[in-house]
Amino acid sequence: MKRQTFIRNAGLAAAAITIGNTFAAPVLTTRQNALPKWKGFNLLDFFSPDPANNKNVTTEEHFKWMRDWGFDFVRIPIAYPSYLDIDRTRNITPGDVYKINDSAVDKIEALVALAHKYSMHVSLNLHRAPGYCINAGFYEPYNLWKDEEAQSAFYFHWNMWAKKFKNVSGKKISFDLLNEPAMREDMNDQHSKSSAVPGNIYRMVAKGAAEAIRKENPDHLIIADGNQVGTKPVPEIIDLKIAQSCRGYYPGAISHYKAPWANKDVDNLPQPKWPGVVGNQYLNRQMLEDFYKPWIDIMQKGVGVHCGECGCWNKTPHKVFLSWFGDVLNILTNAGIGYALWNFIGDFGIIDSGREDVEYIDWYGHKLDKALLDLLQKK
Repeated sequence: MKRQTFIRNAGLAAAAITIGNTFAAPVLTTRQNALPKWKGFNLLDFFSPDPANNKNVTTEEHFKWMRDWGFDFVRIPIAYPSYLDIDRTRNITPGDVYKINDSAVDKIEALVALAHKYSMHVSLNLHRAPGYCINAGFYEPYNLWKDEEAQSAFYFHWNMWAKKFKNVSGKKISFDLLNEPAMREDMNDQHSKSSAVPGNIYRMVAKGAAEAIRKENPDHLIIADGNQVGTKPVPEIIDLKIAQSCRGYYPGAISHYKAPWANKDVDNLPQPKWPGVVGNQYLNRQMLEDFYKPWIDIMQKGVGVHCGECGCWNKTPHKVFLSWFGDVLNILTNAGIGYALWNFIGDFGIIDSGREDVEYIDWYGHKLDKALLDLLQKK
């Protein structure tokens, strides 16, 4: 099928589904979101702390596909060591975090410029920052929530990025301070329990980073991920004029079924259903309504809200995934909240996801999940 024909037909099909859907949930009466209802993807080009391990390469052709399919947003989660000039055979030191590799930074800037060429809003995110990362299995020389030295380094990095994009409008770029903040019991154990960052500490760190960014441009758009791994709004920062980012992974029994980084025993998990009983819990749309209500409530207070990550790992049965995800997107978009799928190409994505129960369409040598694309296009 020719690309142009497919895009046209896909758009018509999405429109027909939207018009003909008499079972759509009523639109919620809410204050207009202070952020646009962007929709798009996370791009993992700089996700690994070692540049040699970053195998995801987003090309100009990929951006063309996104644009032609109707998407207008990309989030770029970055591991800060990926753009440092350091010896990667040893543990990172406090002094290392200031050793910026200009050529590595140039590559990130080039990806941002390419996204802008195709009218994408870019959200630049520190997925791993000095002193914190939600993922374990690495060494950090200090703790962002406890050590002033880590906080100073955090502010340094955001000031650097703010300088790089000093003259770029907030309509084109935003700065997502830190991926999924939490207090983790053991930073080296990916299964260790996490809890919310105390509100006063979250506020202090967010305020410091925002000031470092706005020192370069007072109009820069700043976003903060929700507390407790992105799940809870942060009322302590409402007055700081920082937008907030939620997640589209609840419940994890659906979105992270058999994901080894989220489950200790992947071989003995209850089969996911939506709606239905999974383990000892009945999963249904009402639980999603309850989960997102605090986010809609905070939006009523003038806080811009966006869902910076959402989706489902490739071991969940595809029909279950689409049924659940349709409810997630319906609730978010009815409230005026946009989203970014994790990811574009890969395990959570619309292309080359590796699912075994999908009838893929060949798309220039890639495997396209047309059913998922259709769902995204109509929301």
